[in-house]
Amino acid sequence: MQYFISEDNIVTTADQPYDLSRHNGHFSASFKAMASSCELLIATEDEHLAHALAKRSLAEVKRIERKFSRYQKDNLCYAINNANGASTPIDQECHRLLQFAQTCYELSEGMFDLSSGVLRRAWQFDCSDRIPEQQEIEAILPLVGWQQVIFDKRQIQMKAGMEIDFGGIGKEYAVSRVTEICQQFLYQQTCKQQTSEASVLINLGGDIQITRPQKDRKPWIVGIENDDQVISICEGALATSGDSKRYLLKEGKRYSHILNPKTGWPVEQAPASITTTAPLCVQAGCLATLALLQGKNAEDFLKEQDVHYWCTR
Repeated sequence: MQYFISEDNIVTTADQPYDLSRHNGHFSASFKAMASSCELLIATEDEHLAHALAKRSLAEVKRIERKFSRYQKDNLCYAINNANGASTPIDQECHRLLQFAQTCYELSEGMFDLSSGVLRRAWQFDCSDRIPEQQEIEAILPLVGWQQVIFDKRQIQMKAGMEIDFGGIGKEYAVSRVTEICQQFLYQQTCKQQTSEASVLINLGGDIQITRPQKDRKPWIVGIENDDQVISICEGALATSGDSKRYLLKEGKRYSHILNPKTGWPVEQAPASITTTAPLCVQAGCLATLALLQGKNAEDFLKEQDVHYWCTR
């Protein structure tokens, strides 16, 4: 396959599903996935290595999206949500995600609940002023409750009408998986003595993880959206949870898209956004979301967890 660099420094091919830009000392591979703008920053001068990493990363993100997105009608998530009370076979990967969701549910005392996505039938966070009536919410609440979900390594079952939504952990999981794939590929190339100490920053819609420090431990510089904070990151992950793009506003009151699964209403007095750090993106995302679910006590929760965080009110 022949590559070329256009006048605006974009490396392209006729059938390439991403844009690869050459910058000073690194490449940037950008694409759309999971309803987000995604990007890989690859600290290398090796164009072929950048393409290899971009292709493998995009393939993994799309695989996870095809499998777990609730917007598709021919995948595992659809099968689970349309089983009408029957059990649905699952694989090891799905079981691990369900176990992680179970852990988050227990740590949050029932506030982190993958079955609460069904509340979208009442709430449409489109920045309008349309607030649902209490009876709309009460009609849906019987379908919310992780304690009603039964699963093991082979199957999952829940009552008819219930749904699970992997959106609360899916993108962060994809970041961590892509990081692992890039690390494995770079290690293989190093063993073949075909590459240098490349570092990759994976950014899927603002959820970030890096494979390793850059040369001489030069940090990656990351800015927080809607804030003046700039973060230097040499290792690990960052994740942000907030309502900057998904909220309702009525009579001067802002309603966050972070819902209390026990009441069906938005969490009161939650920060506008929380950004946290952790070794893995899926961990950082969990901490950020769990903090928002604490409402006005979000920062107290994060201090108890002894994690670095940035809070926007």
